[in-house]
Amino acid sequence: MKPHHEHEFEAAPGLPEALPQGEHILWQGAPSAKSLALHVFHVRSLCFYFAAMLLVQGLYLAGEPEGLAFKPLLLSLVAAALALSLLGAVAWFAARNTLYTLTNRRVVMRIGIVLTLTLNLPFKALSAAAVRTYKDGTGDIVVDLAGSDRIGWAHLWPHARPWALRKPQPSLRCLPDVQRVAGLLQTAWAAANPGLTASLGQVGASPVAQSAPRSAQALPTMQAAPAARVARPAAPHTAAA
Repeated sequence: MKPHHEHEFEAAPGLPEALPQGEHILWQGAPSAKSLALHVFHVRSLCFYFAAMLLVQGLYLAGEPEGLAFKPLLLSLVAAALALSLLGAVAWFAARNTLYTLTNRRVVMRIGIVLTLTLNLPFKALSAAAVRTYKDGTGDIVVDLAGSDRIGWAHLWPHARPWALRKPQPSLRCLPDVQRVAGLLQTAWAAANPGLTASLGQVGASPVAQSAPRSAQALPTMQAAPAARVARPAAPHTAAA
């Protein structure tokens, strides 16, 4: 993958430093710009909203002379098209400047449009993970940090689980091959933590049953309800992200 000129300082695409001996990349990818526009910036919902508002405005101006009704409707249509175009552009830039990396030891997120940030999330700093899939085949992988580790929501957005403001949860958003990446993450975490079990739950679905005692779960399933708290192991890890 050829880096953009603003990322030429990276030791490898998506990685600010060379990986240590014994660590290797399992997968790299970026969000789908179309999926970001639909599911993060809600462009489709806004299209319906603007269409409804234009209909209401048209009905309100129905009794006015044609010249007086056309100009306000045209201005509203231009404003709506401009707003949707700007959101679509932000989604495209967000996808273009994002690169997620999964290694056999960590998750790395290079994010940011104007200011680029690289977040290093070693497996020992993760306490939970879950998958959310969308009807178009894309989806999110949400991870939760162990202990008292925090990353500011403003630093993460839009790469954060929606509405998780008290404890922001980093998310790999709108991945075209989300199920494959989730399987790689689960396998890599299990290989890095022999003797422990992990299963990636489905956000918005029933939790996946665990085969090990709760005290042995270093990567438990995320709770199903969007507002629910994430399950914690009895002895959470405290490594910094």
